[in-house]
Amino acid sequence: MVPHTVSNMGVLAMRILVVEDEKKVAQFIKQGLEEERYAADVAHDGEKALQMAESESYDLIILDVMLPRLSGLEVIRALRTRKIPTPTLMLTAKTTTEDKVAGLDSGADDYLTKPFAFAELLARVRSLLRRGAQEKSTVLSIADLELDTVSHKAKRDSRMIDLTAKEYALLEYFLRNKERVLSRTVISEHIWDYNFDTGTNIIDVYVNHLRNKIDGGADTKLIHTVRGVGYVMKEG
Repeated sequence: MVPHTVSNMGVLAMRILVVEDEKKVAQFIKQGLEEERYAADVAHDGEKALQMAESESYDLIILDVMLPRLSGLEVIRALRTRKIPTPTLMLTAKTTTEDKVAGLDSGADDYLTKPFAFAELLARVRSLLRRGAQEKSTVLSIADLELDTVSHKAKRDSRMIDLTAKEYALLEYFLRNKERVLSRTVISEHIWDYNFDTGTNIIDVYVNHLRNKIDGGADTKLIHTVRGVGYVMKEG
């Protein structure tokens, strides 16, 4: 599994970034994806798309080529230069072979020309998500902590750790973003999938529960508080 949100039915949902400057088209794609139980965010220009792709963890990006500020090709080149491997499906009205080659050479994983049937878009989305999942290891680790994303079992050294569903989702998210500072808002959006209420301390409560289970009694602490910002998982 990959970083995702928890749907109303309790199922971990793949998160997709839709980058399209035509707002009606973007809303159409977003709505269609959400009806298929994907979580979808939208950006309407290349600069915003790059910012979101760098600061959030997406399972897939659907990226239009012709965008204001930065083109889709510039966005994908920047992502690949910065070692962000998120699978990317490029959308464009251009149909020449040269245009398709340019997109794929820039680092895109697939290419779909407009207009398109939404059923085909969904088929390509499913294919790219399957491919991305197959390329990811099922075991996440840092120091002597390991999490098996298939069996959902966690252990530190030889000690098995019993996790609730929320604690598991939180630990997986930390491990997939180790060394990266995660704000409370980002954590809430990916684990709880609602707008964070600054008046509640639910994030801190769950992090403290998880920290007690992971770091309790261990010499090396892995979950660290970044005062005024959020949390980070790292050694030492």
